[in-house]
Amino acid sequence: MNKLSCSLIFLFLLFHNVSARGQQDTVYSYLRTLLENKEVYVKDKKNKISQIKNMLGTPNISDLQRYEINHRLHNEYKTFISDSAIFYTIQNLAIAEKLKHHTWLNECRLDLVSLYIIAGMYIESLDLLKSIDKKELPDWLLIKYYDNYKQLYSYYSHNNPYTRGYIGRSNLYRDSLLNVLDKKSNHYKIVYAEKLYDADKLNEAKNILQDMLHSTTSDTHEKAVLAYALANTYGKERNINLQKYYYAISAICDIKNAIKENASTKALASVLYETGELEEAYKCIRSSMEDAMFCNARLRTYEVSQVFPIIDSAYKRKIDGKNKTLQLYLLLVSILSLFLIMAIVFVYRQMKRIVRIRKELYQTNARLSELNNEMHSTNGRLQVVNDELLKANESLSEANQIKETYIGHFLDLCSTYIDKLEKYQNSLNRKAIERKLDELCRMLKSRDMIDNELKELYENFDNTFLHLYPNFVEEFNSLLVPGEQFVLKAGEVLNVELRIFALIRLGITDSSRIARFLHYSANTIYSYRTRARNKAAVPREKFESMVMKIGYPVKK
Repeated sequence: MNKLSCSLIFLFLLFHNVSARGQQDTVYSYLRTLLENKEVYVKDKKNKISQIKNMLGTPNISDLQRYEINHRLHNEYKTFISDSAIFYTIQNLAIAEKLKHHTWLNECRLDLVSLYIIAGMYIESLDLLKSIDKKELPDWLLIKYYDNYKQLYSYYSHNNPYTRGYIGRSNLYRDSLLNVLDKKSNHYKIVYAEKLYDADKLNEAKNILQDMLHSTTSDTHEKAVLAYALANTYGKERNINLQKYYYAISAICDIKNAIKENASTKALASVLYETGELEEAYKCIRSSMEDAMFCNARLRTYEVSQVFPIIDSAYKRKIDGKNKTLQLYLLLVSILSLFLIMAIVFVYRQMKRIVRIRKELYQTNARLSELNNEMHSTNGRLQVVNDELLKANESLSEANQIKETYIGHFLDLCSTYIDKLEKYQNSLNRKAIERKLDELCRMLKSRDMIDNELKELYENFDNTFLHLYPNFVEEFNSLLVPGEQFVLKAGEVLNVELRIFALIRLGITDSSRIARFLHYSANTIYSYRTRARNKAAVPREKFESMVMKIGYPVKK
C-alpha cells in the first residue's frame, strides 16, 4: 500500500470520527431538550387516551365493541400507567367470562400476567400462567404465553439468591418462544439477538440489531427496544461512547412515546456517572425515578432506588464545591471594590490639597508682584531673581496642569471601572441565581476582561500624554541619529519604547515603577532604555536629561 492510499484512509477515518462525534453531540443535546419538555408528550398521550375513553360513552355499544375499546386502552396504558391497564384488562376479563369466550379469557389472563410482572406481582403472575392450558392457545397467544414465562423468570431472578436457576428457566422459555415465532419477524430477531448476547456472540447480535435499527425510520417503541439492546451489547464490549449513544437514542424514543415503564434513562444515568458527567447523570436518574413512580412499575422503582442516592449525593457534593468557589470569587470582587473606593477617597483628598497649594501659589505670586513694583529701582539684581521665580512659577504651573489633566482622567477611569465592576458583579450574581455554573466558571477564569482593560488604559495614557506634549514624538526622534528614529504603525499612538520615555518625561525614572505600569520585567525596561541611549545623537549620559526638557504641555 503506497503513501497516498494510507493518507486517504487516514483522512476518511478522521472525517468519519469527527462526523460521528458531531452526531452523538446532536443526540445528547436533543435528549436534554426532551428531558426538560417531556410533559408535552405526556399531554399528547393523555389526550389520545381521553379520546378512546370517550368512545365508551357511546350509547348502546355492544360487549364486542366495549371489549375492543378496553383492549385499546390496555395497550395505551400498559407502559404508561400499569394500574389503569390492569383495570381495563379486568373489565375485559369480566366481558369474556360473561360471553364464555375462551380465547378472550386466555388473552386477558396473559395481558394481566404481563402487567402483574411490571407491577412486581410475581406470585399472581405465576398463578395465572398455571391456570392456562397452553394446548388450547392459538399460535399468537402461545407467543404471549412463552414470552410472559420468559419475562417472569427473568424479572424474578433480580436480587434473588437463586438467580442462576431462574435465569435457566427463563432461557428455556426463550427457546420455546423462538420455536413458535416466525423467523422473519422482528420479534424473533430481537429474542434471537438476546440469546446471542447471553452467549457472548456479540458481533452476530450487533449485526442483527443494527440491520433492524437502520430499517426503522420513525422513533417507535420498537426502536427504543432495539437501541437499548444494542447499547447493552456495546457495554459488554466496554465501548462506552457507543453504549451512551444508543442508550440516549432509546431514551429519546421512550420520551417521545411517553413510555414510563423504561430502563434506558436509568442505564444512561449509570454510564454517565461512571464517566464523571454528574449533572447529566442526575437529570437522567431523576427522570427515571419520576417515570417509575408515575407508572407504578415496582421493579423499575427498585432498580432506580439502588442508583439514585449514589448519583444524588455525588451531584450535591459537586454543587457544594461550585458554590464555595463562587462565594470565594464574590468575596474577591467585594475586596477589589473596597480598594477602589479607598483609591477614590485618596484622589479626592489629593485634589483638595492641590486646590490649597494653588491658592497659596496665587497669593505668593501676588506678593512677589508687589515686591517687584516696590524695588523697581534695583531692577538689575531683582530682575534676575524675578526671572528665576517666573521660571519656578512656570514649572509649578506645568506640574499643576499635568496633575490636573491626569487626575481628571484618573477620576473618569475610576468611575468607569466602578461601573464595570458593578456590571460584572451583577452578571456573576445573575449566573449564580440561574445556576449556570459552567458559564460562571468560564467568566471567572477568562483573562479577556483584564487584557481589554490594559489596552484601554494604555490608549488613554497615550492620548492624554500627547494632548500635553503634541510634538513629543518629533522632538524625541530629533535626539536620535538619522536612520534610528521611531516610525509609528498605522493607528498606533505610541509604541512601547516611546511610552517608556513618556513616563520618564513625566518624572517617573525608576525602571521598577515603569515595569509595573507597563506589565514588563524591570530587566526588559532597562534593556529598552539602554538601546535608546545607544542610538542617541547627543552624549549618552545627557540623553535622558534632554528628554526631560522636551517642550512644555500645550495650554488649554
